[in-house]
Amino acid sequence: MNAITIQTIVNSPVDVVWERWNKPEHIERWAFASDDWEALNAENDLRVGGTLKTTMAARDKSASFDFTGVYTALKEHELIEYNMDDPPSHEATEGQRGRHVKIEFSSVPEGVKIVETFDAETENSEEMQRSGWQAILDNFKKHAESI
Repeated sequence: MNAITIQTIVNSPVDVVWERWNKPEHIERWAFASDDWEALNAENDLRVGGTLKTTMAARDKSASFDFTGVYTALKEHELIEYNMDDPPSHEATEGQRGRHVKIEFSSVPEGVKIVETFDAETENSEEMQRSGWQAILDNFKKHAESI
């Protein structure tokens, strides 16, 4: 399974970045790839073994889906890892749920660098996946910088 990496630098303090990444009321304001979509609901139990769930929907109500996963590793202000609840591929290691996501937060002079790496799925091209996830990350940057 190929991994895709996206990144950005957020011009905000790490505690603001962490809060806006993880609190449901903030997730609902940035977790979508384009203005014709929205995040209707977010739930986040931020602990190893805890779950995340964001309901994403087209604003015209033509489509919606739940993005869900289970946390596998956490280090406050530094690292979040989880496995998505999508169906595991034949390449997944035994006991692994779905595709893996790793998000690294590191302090840089400009603020916080976020590097997000995720296992690609096979239904859409890698470029489509990269651009969609980058658009969501860009929405996050905009939200996190609007202090």
